[in-house]
Amino acid sequence: MPFEPVDPVELTAKLIRCPSVTPAEGGAITLLEGLLAQAGFTCTRVDRNGIANLYARWGKQGANRAFGFNGHTDVVPVGDAEAWRFNPFGAEIRDGFMYGRGACDMKSGVAAFVAAAMDFVRDTPPDGAVIITITGDEEGQGKDGTIAILDWMAFNGERMTHCLVGEPTCPNEMGEMMKIGRRGSLTCDITVEGVQGHSAYPHRAKNPLSALVKLLTRLEAEPLDRGTPHFDPSTLAITTIDCGNPAGNVIPARATARINIRFNDTHSGDTLSSWLRHEAEALAEATKTEIGLRISVSGEAFLTPPGELSALVARAVEAETGRKPVASTSGGTSDARFVKEHCPVVEFGLVGKTMHQVDERVAVDQIDQLKAVYGRILRDYFA
Repeated sequence: MPFEPVDPVELTAKLIRCPSVTPAEGGAITLLEGLLAQAGFTCTRVDRNGIANLYARWGKQGANRAFGFNGHTDVVPVGDAEAWRFNPFGAEIRDGFMYGRGACDMKSGVAAFVAAAMDFVRDTPPDGAVIITITGDEEGQGKDGTIAILDWMAFNGERMTHCLVGEPTCPNEMGEMMKIGRRGSLTCDITVEGVQGHSAYPHRAKNPLSALVKLLTRLEAEPLDRGTPHFDPSTLAITTIDCGNPAGNVIPARATARINIRFNDTHSGDTLSSWLRHEAEALAEATKTEIGLRISVSGEAFLTPPGELSALVARAVEAETGRKPVASTSGGTSDARFVKEHCPVVEFGLVGKTMHQVDERVAVDQIDQLKAVYGRILRDYFA
């Protein structure tokens, strides 16, 4: 008896109506767990530290070919709800667009690959495994989301041979871009300790702001690199400077700043950390101040070299959208930075222009188109 194909638009609407603002599950993962179980997937909740995560596999454990999809159902806060034209969790459709928090990033992507996977295993059961990994912690710290799933997989002998992350990847038009890597991200909090004093007698003080400005100038003085064949040049941005001083005639005792570095595969978090410490130590000695650094690396730069997986995705995207996607490493971080330690990974998804914005929305026809792309990828992969 023919089965009824899963409607990804309807599923997107159901997911948007789940208020899953990080770290709340909001019913989204529970909904997907039930649907996938009905389609014959073996489902396991891999919750950790209050974060809901789902691992679902169709097929045998340890299959020689196991294609995986990765995504998240958690969303960022709505901000000023009064500024929205429609209920942020209402999934209303107007003029061909569905509105709601997570419509673009990335409940539509999750709905599309879940729908494609469910239809595929029922219509053409593959000689291998189809794996779905969904987290509720991508928009948060990320420590108990996809990492928790991958830890559980390693402990239990589960494995994907290739993976596609369904994040939005297209800047303006559906099908124009896929991601074959991502830049790394490092944040450094800088604290300079000086000696407070009267601004009329600067020789009696030790101005931490002067030292901080000199250090920041040194860090910005030269480009970090000139880029690589697959990456743009790395960037360093000063994101805040503060001394908490309300008085105009007082030299403060302490000054702080924060920088963020988005780096390519010329560098690693360790090499950049060493460079920052070296520059800080040299400036501290020259200015006779104390300079402390607190460094956090949220992800290393990585690249999945063009090959079998990227070619597979590109062919499917071109067949369904008429556009051959550019292979890019632009943008921020994603959970692909964790998956790449497990297996080759590529990202492809919708147009991301409205993600995290007021009136976040997705073109309804693109949800169906994305399901078609994912379905073709599965058929071609197991052909």
